[in-house]
Amino acid sequence: MSRRRVLMVASEAYPLAKAGGLADYVSGLAKALFREGCDVKILLPAYPSALAAIKGPISRFRVDGLDEFGAVSLIAGRTPGDVGAWLVDCPSLYARDGDPYQDADGKDWPDNARRFALLNRVGALLATGNGPLSWRPDLVHLNDWPTGPLAAMLKLANAPVPRTVFVIHNMAFLGLCAADVLPLLGLPGEVLGESGLEFYGHVSFLKAGLSYADRVVTVSESYAQEILAPEFGCGLDGALRARGDRIIGIRNGVDYDEWDSRVDNRIAAGYGAHDLAGKALCRAELEQHFGLRPRRDVPIFAYISRLTHQKMADVLVAAAPEIVRQGAQLAILGRGDRDIERALCELSRQFDDEVIVRPGYDESAAHRLLAGADALLAPARFEPCGLIQIYALRYGTLPIVSRVGGLKETVVDADPETLAAGTATGFMFDDRCLAGLLGAVERALAVYRDRKRWRAMMRNAIGRDFSWQRAVTRYLELYDDMAPVAAERRVSAPVTKVGDDANVVYLGNLAAASD
Repeated sequence: MSRRRVLMVASEAYPLAKAGGLADYVSGLAKALFREGCDVKILLPAYPSALAAIKGPISRFRVDGLDEFGAVSLIAGRTPGDVGAWLVDCPSLYARDGDPYQDADGKDWPDNARRFALLNRVGALLATGNGPLSWRPDLVHLNDWPTGPLAAMLKLANAPVPRTVFVIHNMAFLGLCAADVLPLLGLPGEVLGESGLEFYGHVSFLKAGLSYADRVVTVSESYAQEILAPEFGCGLDGALRARGDRIIGIRNGVDYDEWDSRVDNRIAAGYGAHDLAGKALCRAELEQHFGLRPRRDVPIFAYISRLTHQKMADVLVAAAPEIVRQGAQLAILGRGDRDIERALCELSRQFDDEVIVRPGYDESAAHRLLAGADALLAPARFEPCGLIQIYALRYGTLPIVSRVGGLKETVVDADPETLAAGTATGFMFDDRCLAGLLGAVERALAVYRDRKRWRAMMRNAIGRDFSWQRAVTRYLELYDDMAPVAAERRVSAPVTKVGDDANVVYLGNLAAASD
């Protein structure tokens, strides 16, 4: 079989752009597929961070036929992980401060529908062979609401098209907008309706993906079942149930090139299951870097997350004083709800150097926190998969998590049986409320005082393997199941060769390409 060609369309991909775990998923899976012999191209907007991080050799191609968006070009290069990366360049839509979805004040960009409509339109051109490049995918791998319409565009195209896989990373983000976005997407009004894109009078980008993609994937097996019920289905549980066995769960993997206490060059000292000495050095660096008062008798609990209702950040505000009273320090790194942010900062002032809050997100700080902390607070009212708790395991930082979604698939609760068997890796609670979280914290503190047992749990956690290998095998099986149709549709599609007069091609570094 020929080398499989995969177009992975996304709104973020580390290190080109990152707002959350989606970025790590896209880069990690793309790298794993590349290592398995796939020809992978990541397509995402040309944010300033992406333009700064993309590697050469770099080419620029003009994209025609999108006059309603203004001048559009495609920048071709590679990620630092050597995976092909294509950036949709339209400065009026993407050249701005903030993250991929929100401005610096945490408000959604008012033109998000237009911004991601362009991403979908360019994806459709590439997928159908009508763009400025001769490369054409066997399969299009779509990620979350910003890319959902592309599934509908390809399904309704009057031309041979590749098959589509749509991955739901979080049902809570429906991608709602007004119906006047349809002309920008090149979709007919007929797609509005119960079986199409309509959601209570709006267009839902996410519903487009789950309704029209050939296969739908969630990022854990548990979440694939949980979203079929009204609570986590977020109003689309009926549409999800209608897809039947076309929905499967494939749990996320971890890129251990980036997140591994043994080789991490962002932390004070490396360490592993058989030599934990470096953990103490990492704790000392964390205390100095974050301004925590050095106290060898109490554990440091880290919280690294978006400050949202989903992540129980409101419960953390209520729990923090009691956690400190029970005998722990808190180091918090996150951004999100401004009221929660202010409340946590007030707690930091109240408890001085026992509770430290760093608003925002910094990749290096996250690594230092995981390496230096003793436990990770990762509660959630729902959690499609979660990656931070899996990262924490490899750093011997024991997670405290809700028993839900991907959290319950990746953490082994420290109950009497698992402690006796030596398989426990963290602490889990069922009631997603203040009492549930504090109960798990109390259990964790009790085990922490038994230093021999705690260190045994650390070693066990570090030894768990959540690499991408298992997940990429399942994705390749999924691709293979869809391959006959993809290969059949590939042969007759029109192709525009690189170098046509309609395209302007620049080679060299990005500065030269932008002239």
